This record gives sequence, C-alpha cells and structure tokens, in this order.
Amino acid sequence: MSLNIEKEVEIIFDFDYEMLAKEVVSFAMEYENFPYEAEVNLTLTDNSGIHIINKMYRDIDAPTDVLSFPMLSYTQAGDFSALEEEYEDNFNPDTGEIMLGDIIISIDRVREQAKEYGHSERREYAFLIVHSMLHLFGYDHMTEEEAAVMEEKQHQILDAMHISRD
Repeated sequence: MSLNIEKEVEIIFDFDYEMLAKEVVSFAMEYENFPYEAEVNLTLTDNSGIHIINKMYRDIDAPTDVLSFPMLSYTQAGDFSALEEEYEDNFNPDTGEIMLGDIIISIDRVREQAKEYGHSERREYAFLIVHSMLHLFGYDHMTEEEAAVMEEKQHQILDAMHISRD
C-alpha cells in the first residue's frame, strides 16, 4: 500500500499524523477486504485551500472538512469483484497498485470539529480518513439508508482500531 501525503500547510499535531494516516488507510482496506495493493493520495490543506477545491469541483462556495475523489466506480459499495476487469488502466504500471483516489482534509476543520465534538484531534483526523476511505470504496450518504450503513462502518473501523471519542 502506498500513501502519498502532500502538505500544503504546516502540520502541528501532538501525534504522528503520517503514521496514523497509513494505519487508518491500511486498516480500512483490510476491514473491507480490499483485494489489491492500493495507492491513495492524501492532501492536507487549510480552510482556504479546501474552499477553493470545493468550489471548483462541487460548486459549493464554502470550506468543508474533507473531500474524496474516488478513481473507481462500483455497481455496489464494497463490491470489488469486477475491478481488475473494468479498471486495468487504474493499476500503476510501476508498482502494480490500483489507484483508489484522493483524500483532501482541512487541518483547520480537524481542529475546529475536534473541539466542537469534544474529542481529540487525533480521533477527528482518523475519522475523516475512514470516512473518505469508505467513499473510495463506493459508499455514500446521499440517502438515510446509505448514511446508516456508512456511519456504522465508520464506528466499527474506529472501534476496532481503538480510536475512541476521548
């Protein structure tokens, strides 16, 4: 598994954010039984940076906490059975890894939401990565049913990793 981290802002946390990101991405892949080695890109920015991206790609003129840009489409969320046939061009020829997609996180929002929800920045950061990984696996929260499935998976993954709302 390759995790490419791009930092657009200075990152100061009281935890190893690069190591945690790798652990969360890897664990989410294992939890979902993702059958391939994968490549994920993670960009860490601020509210201004994510605001620009949100406006450009989603036509929403406001910052958000996290954006996910999956490289793959699924007939059903979490069903990876047809990926090799349908996405042979999405395998990096140098590494053999399938390119899952991009995650963009606002570090400002990590701090704001951790304070707002009364848990650690570590937990909020991990939560946003789990949330995005599920999007990269085809999950969404556009309907109440989809949201319920996604929320349950988020909780299960974070609980299994012993990342709680401390």
